[in-house]
Amino acid sequence: MDAFTLLKNDHAEAADVLQKLAATDEDAAAERQQLFNKLKTALDIHAHIEETIFYPVLKQEAETREITLEAYDEHKEIKDLLKQLSGTEPTGNAWDNLVGDLKRTVEHHVKEEETEMFPKASAVFSQQQLEDLGTRMQQEKQRQQQQKAASAR
Repeated sequence: MDAFTLLKNDHAEAADVLQKLAATDEDAAAERQQLFNKLKTALDIHAHIEETIFYPVLKQEAETREITLEAYDEHKEIKDLLKQLSGTEPTGNAWDNLVGDLKRTVEHHVKEEETEMFPKASAVFSQQQLEDLGTRMQQEKQRQQQQKAASAR
């Protein structure tokens, strides 16, 4: 699987969970917490594989450097929102507002990656390079998932 396919699949999964999370109401605090935990784990792993494998390679190329640096900033913003949500009760306006902010920020980030970063990267890298990156990212993703599952026990 190439890097773009892997990342787009992650984006679709995050969008699905975010949509479900945004559709819950404050009477469903346990469901909100469960969906948030799933989303946070997925986004943490996704950011990790982008920041340790995908972005460093993109940052080396002039054509993709600026958008990659911007993506790092967007990751920081998403991580800050996740941290705020982690410390907020899953009921009331504060939670709803933070989920709305997170949803908008993630959607903006995904759109920028898929419509700007990926086309620029595809002009710089061969299909084989993208396949190799995808393989490395998938392996690291699986390692991270196993690590998080083990620490949750």
